[in-house]
Amino acid sequence: MQATYKKHILEFKRPSGTSRGVLTVKETWFIKIENGNNLGYGECGILRGLSIDDRPDYEQQLKWACDNIELGKDKLWAELIEFPSIQFGIEMAFQSLESKSKFDLFPSPFTQGKDAIAINGLIWMGEKTFMKSQIEDKLKSGFNCIKMKIGAIDFETELELLKYIRSQYSAEEIELRVDANGAFDPKNALEKLKHLSELDLHSIEQPIKQGNLEEMAKLCDETPLPIALDEELIGVFDVTKKEKLLQTIQPQYLIFKPSLIGGFKGTQQWIDLAEANNIGWWNTSALESNIGLNAISQFTYEQKVRMPQGLGTGSLYTNNIESPLEVKNGEISYNPNNTWDFNF
Repeated sequence: MQATYKKHILEFKRPSGTSRGVLTVKETWFIKIENGNNLGYGECGILRGLSIDDRPDYEQQLKWACDNIELGKDKLWAELIEFPSIQFGIEMAFQSLESKSKFDLFPSPFTQGKDAIAINGLIWMGEKTFMKSQIEDKLKSGFNCIKMKIGAIDFETELELLKYIRSQYSAEEIELRVDANGAFDPKNALEKLKHLSELDLHSIEQPIKQGNLEEMAKLCDETPLPIALDEELIGVFDVTKKEKLLQTIQPQYLIFKPSLIGGFKGTQQWIDLAEANNIGWWNTSALESNIGLNAISQFTYEQKVRMPQGLGTGSLYTNNIESPLEVKNGEISYNPNNTWDFNF
């Protein structure tokens, strides 16, 4: 058995804004495992400035994982605990290697094209007219759940955009989620949440920066609007510490990005803890290519999810991998009649 990797730079069709800056490219690495005539593919993708494994020795560690692929999935996962995106790529590649089809990782009605997963439409930050046009496009495309990134432009302008949606569609017609990416100041975060709650929003993602446990716990206790943790989960490796985090903050929701929290195994640990603590959750991509998005979608379907997931990022890039994944009418599906265009 041997493994190799190669780097791929995904290029955004349009610069995409968050409260942490504007994204124009996304780095990712593909892994290939060869065992005789069998091949398995995985993807290791980091988000600069956010991933805990955004470190100078990242590629060195990736090379080590490939050089030691004979250790197997479980031993490598344990050794790579500080590199969750490599954990995920290795898991994915082994799952691919062991499957009858390289990309049918979790055979199900989803991969047979018989069922789909409801997803949210993502609205990127930008000028008011740009954000408004995105909103209108998502609504015309059949989405009934929209997630809007906030925190980078004037708060009053963001409120105005949300009010515009609400003036056109009730909460029963369109579910609205917002993602602050930690942009709010703890001193006035509760006041902002009160304004947002007047618009019948579903939830707000990570209103203040991660690491402020006392302030976040207080906010989750007093908030008039359900809070979902995302960045807060990054870098928490030990299961006992994960449970302590949830019991300390007691959020209403959790959001899982497998590339940021240890792949399938790491995500499953969080899912089990969320359900044991009666906390709602959903999965989302971390802007992977269609290789990673495919794996996350199939894993998510296995969880028998009922609320919209964050899996609609496949169309962001000019040079994504052509795949059977399709987004129509607010759902992601897998068309087995379409083929993959992936050469490695």
